[in-house]
Amino acid sequence: MGDAAAGLPALLAPAAEIVKREFVYFWYYVDIQFRQIAGYWIVGMLLGSFVSVFGKEKIHGMFAGMRGKKLGALGVVPASLIGIASPLCMYGTIPIAASFAAKGMGEDWLAAFMMSSILLNPQLLFYSAALGPAAVLIRFAGCFLCGVAAGLCVRFFFRKRTFFNFGGFIAPENHDTDPNPVLRFLKNFGRNAKTTGPYFLAGVVLSALFQRYVPGEAMAALFGGNPGFGVLMAATVGVPLYMCGGGTIPLLMSWLQKGMSMGQAAAFMITGPATKITNLGAVKIVLGAKNFIIYLAFAIAFALLGGLFTDYVLRL
Repeated sequence: MGDAAAGLPALLAPAAEIVKREFVYFWYYVDIQFRQIAGYWIVGMLLGSFVSVFGKEKIHGMFAGMRGKKLGALGVVPASLIGIASPLCMYGTIPIAASFAAKGMGEDWLAAFMMSSILLNPQLLFYSAALGPAAVLIRFAGCFLCGVAAGLCVRFFFRKRTFFNFGGFIAPENHDTDPNPVLRFLKNFGRNAKTTGPYFLAGVVLSALFQRYVPGEAMAALFGGNPGFGVLMAATVGVPLYMCGGGTIPLLMSWLQKGMSMGQAAAFMITGPATKITNLGAVKIVLGAKNFIIYLAFAIAFALLGGLFTDYVLRL
């Protein structure tokens, strides 16, 4: 018994050495990822909070100013752009849309505004710069066109019936109420960091685990085989993995380095925010069951077509 107890440390020593070595490797990858994208995350939060505190009213005023203008179907273009510029989350966007709907704004413009607002905001757009200029341009173009397409679909397929029902939605509390603009900005930034920080760190950790333990050949087999299947897989993976835009940037960076195409990333960047749990909860309230299913089908179909088109153009 004594000999067995004495030999236990010798048996555990190799295991302890392996754990120590793996931790060193893991921390190395975490450190690299953090250094690469932390700056984008911080500056993105600063930009998002600045727009939210000082530019939100002007942006929504621009949208309100569209009422009465005879833009017709072309109104979905500025509506989609304004949706991207809006810093609000979906629970903050819906009350704005509801107030505009009550004043007679067309549902096609509202659909374009809400769809692009779901997919992108100034903070996330800047944060995406960590993936490179091409990714920023593709993400912006994809989200903008998705908003335009959503608006046109509502315009032409829901001419004689209502698409939205804002009656059952309860607006969240407005936290940007401090009379001091500097304190209002700092408090907004603090809430921003508190909300996105855990997801950002989780994304860095997951990315480090992928880099260390998932072979490049596995990622190449998943995303690098049949282009259409790769886009389908990327769009599918976006549904369960997308919890916060900031948390997925490290994952996308790792996947792009290991063989994911830009079209596959584009598909992920559409289905992810479109099917994010918190967004789905808000959208379900204002759409109802039938239109909610139409929304999901539209988002997935646009992601697949957009991803395939992006890869086709980049191969030319």
